[in-house]
Amino acid sequence: MSEFTNRVDLQGFSDKISQLRTEAHKALVGQEQMLDLLLTAFFAGGHVLIEGVPGVAKTLTARLLANMTKAEFKRIQFTPDLMPSDILGTSVFNPKNTSFEFKSGPIFSNLVLIDEINRAPAKTQSALFEVMEEGQITNDGTVYPMDELFMVMATQNPIEQEGTYRLPEAQLDRFLFKINVGYPSTEDETKILMLQNQTAGFKKLDFISEVITKEEAIELRKNLKDILAKDSLLKYIAELIAQTRNHPSLYLGASPRASIDLLNASKAYAAMKGRDFITPDDIQYLLRPVIEHRIQLTPEAELQGISIEEVSQQIVQQVEVPN
Repeated sequence: MSEFTNRVDLQGFSDKISQLRTEAHKALVGQEQMLDLLLTAFFAGGHVLIEGVPGVAKTLTARLLANMTKAEFKRIQFTPDLMPSDILGTSVFNPKNTSFEFKSGPIFSNLVLIDEINRAPAKTQSALFEVMEEGQITNDGTVYPMDELFMVMATQNPIEQEGTYRLPEAQLDRFLFKINVGYPSTEDETKILMLQNQTAGFKKLDFISEVITKEEAIELRKNLKDILAKDSLLKYIAELIAQTRNHPSLYLGASPRASIDLLNASKAYAAMKGRDFITPDDIQYLLRPVIEHRIQLTPEAELQGISIEEVSQQIVQQVEVPN
């Protein structure tokens, strides 16, 4: 009996994933799911919202991904007084040729870290709508496209509410994943202290080597379109998302964008596992980080103490898994 071989050559992809994991673990202890989801989003071409209390390596992880690539990286610290033009750029008058010229903002990069995204008011958050969905910005009627490799990694603290602004649903829907980061175990925290004690320049991540170039990342992303997704699994994704719109505990369900995101993420995750086809397990694993920031409980469900996590689990149980 001959060994099974993939239709799509994933050897180069698997090698890069292995190298990225090895390099990441030089600075990141534990947090396997966060690393899994971050790499999945990177190759699926999606944006991520990383949520957790201060000090749990949200910003460090985003910078870690940037250090492992040769892609351009910029960081934007969101504050209450930040204006849309501070992010996107603005037209500046040039007296030499007596005309206005567009001066691009920090959003023009490959990997963009937006730290504490909920610190900026709605008008500044809404400046990200076009660029996150369409990969371009429009200024004075002129369209300025982003680079082919473009990813927003945003962080927020869910605990502190003073001086923060809730992200609107339209903004949340543009994130492929919401990654919740918790406290490390005592064992992992001990390893963190040992790593900090032994490694010079830890905060600057000077010891992290580049693993993948921008061109390699773009090429690997293109290969993911060939990952097989059977019609039965496409229907499964559609039924899972549709269930969020019909669940009695929810008044806001997930959008069709969520269906597309779940499909693209499943393809990237399958490739990371060395497969050229997606499985129901891939879809179920990624469902929660794809939908839980997009759906909202009814007031009655909140009063009953029902959680978003419980609803997600119910949805998985209610939809029949294809063979």
